[in-house]
Amino acid sequence: MAMTIAYAVGSNLYVNITNKCPCSCTFCIRKNGDGVYGSDSLWLEHEPSAQEIIDALEKADFKKYDEIIFCGYGEPTERIECLAEIADYIKKNSDKKIRLNTNGLSDLIHGKDTACMLENRIDTVSISLNAGTIDEYLKVTRPRFGEPSFEAMQKFATDCKKYVKNVAFTVVDVIGEDEINAAKSLSEKLGVPLRIRKYEG
Repeated sequence: MAMTIAYAVGSNLYVNITNKCPCSCTFCIRKNGDGVYGSDSLWLEHEPSAQEIIDALEKADFKKYDEIIFCGYGEPTERIECLAEIADYIKKNSDKKIRLNTNGLSDLIHGKDTACMLENRIDTVSISLNAGTIDEYLKVTRPRFGEPSFEAMQKFATDCKKYVKNVAFTVVDVIGEDEINAAKSLSEKLGVPLRIRKYEG
């Protein structure tokens, strides 16, 4: 069975490198089907090797896309070493911008600071804030690390600002006006821009 490792959405190419994720978000697209934006199933039958990912990028002709985005059915930083290797390959062989879509829990996943591993590799980090208050964040995101997740996600965001040019939080528009306002306040406090995106259910 073929695996969907690289898939196009408009002028961007998305890279799907793992099924693993430390969260079980209430609005996660994984609950609604096997793919997004008309893609084939994004469930990976095994964790693809770095060479398999490179082969998929080459097959997709990655150099023709505007931006390469690490985002699939799992949390990309679950495999941060592999992510770094693939980003190095892309940078060595093209001038493409690279974005990481993440839940911001990489430090808890690996038990160490990890934002430094993105330096000179990732051009934009987009972090799913999901909610502006810890209670709602835990209710919506349901991370396996529990309460420390909310603070760790914020620390990761501020750390990323030291190493990555563009860092932003995102929330989906279904979380309600109060939580959106709380998210705005938190993003202003941390100096990280907030993008409100439409929920694609």
